[in-house]
Amino acid sequence: MVTAQGRTDPNQNTGIVIQKCRIGATSDLRPVQKNFPTYLGRPWKEYSRTVIMQSSITDVIHSAGWHEWNGNFVLDTLSTTSIRIPALGAATFGRVKWKGFKVITSATVAQSYTAGRFIAGGSWLSSTGFPFSLGL
Repeated sequence: MVTAQGRTDPNQNTGIVIQKCRIGATSDLRPVQKNFPTYLGRPWKEYSRTVIMQSSITDVIHSAGWHEWNGNFVLDTLSTTSIRIPALGAATFGRVKWKGFKVITSATVAQSYTAGRFIAGGSWLSSTGFPFSLGL
């Protein structure tokens, strides 16, 4: 699993957002990657919220994209999102059919998940010394 996220309340302003990243196998894993099914993530608790946007995803990720945890537990409360602006990497046609999984193609909607808006990154990210982007 790349991610495992959960919230205890649907109103909590938390979650995982992966933006402008490359998700793929290292050269030593490529020959055996089919022996190790890899997923973008799974819900850890109810109200799990994970967003993958503007990222390149190779075939190291299982076509379902996401994996359930403990059966149907939390599948009705999660919010798992792929934002395709621009569309990069793996196709989403084989993805899970969960109620909370969606693909967003609107830049206006996607903007709310950027570091600038989702975590008010403009006020503190520069102090980390880590490279970042506040918008799309």
